[in-house]
Amino acid sequence: MRLYARRTREFTGIRQNPGVLHIVTKVGSLRDAEGGWNPALAPGQLRQAAADNLDNLGLDVLDVVNLRVGGFDSPAPGSIAEPFTVLAQLRQEGLIKHLGLSTVSAEQVAEAQSIAPVVCVQNFYNLAHRVDDDLIDSLAARGIAYVPYFPLGGFSPLQSGELGSVAARLGATRMAIALAWLLQRSPNILLIPGTSSVAHLRDNVSGAALTLSGHDLAELDGIAT
Repeated sequence: MRLYARRTREFTGIRQNPGVLHIVTKVGSLRDAEGGWNPALAPGQLRQAAADNLDNLGLDVLDVVNLRVGGFDSPAPGSIAEPFTVLAQLRQEGLIKHLGLSTVSAEQVAEAQSIAPVVCVQNFYNLAHRVDDDLIDSLAARGIAYVPYFPLGGFSPLQSGELGSVAARLGATRMAIALAWLLQRSPNILLIPGTSSVAHLRDNVSGAALTLSGHDLAELDGIAT
């Protein structure tokens, strides 16, 4: 399975396995006292976030840093030149190897690319939420990875007769089918399915071994329609 590692405060394997684990972290927002996320895109905030990640992960350089721009589930309009330039400067200073974006529009991706190379985009996408179909294809043509967050629906887990029908036919779980669909959707898609149990982890991993037929894919594509 094409996996994508996210930020963690305690990841002891990093020091023991340099070059084996590739950690992707995200900056651009801060959690408030109520648990919400507020924009933190000022230059000083971005530099502090990068420094915090280096310290928390015990690294001298961050593999990939994504700039979070939009809201909870959709991009926010406007230029991202100023905050992305800060990350580009950190890259030039040798503190970040590669840059990515999160919750952005196609126009913002293009603007960022005019400043520095973009290696990945992380947006809200799954087989029921297909707003980024054109963006995924465009990124694939340019060799840029696409990382769908909420690949299983997030706080509203994917539910549909079509999904259940395909799962029953293949003897798999709904989650495994939903992830298999994403993996077959495009070769540039990397997955970050969350899990809180070993059983769910096994279900998630099993999706990588599934091959969906043309009939299966057509049935699942009908969910978004």
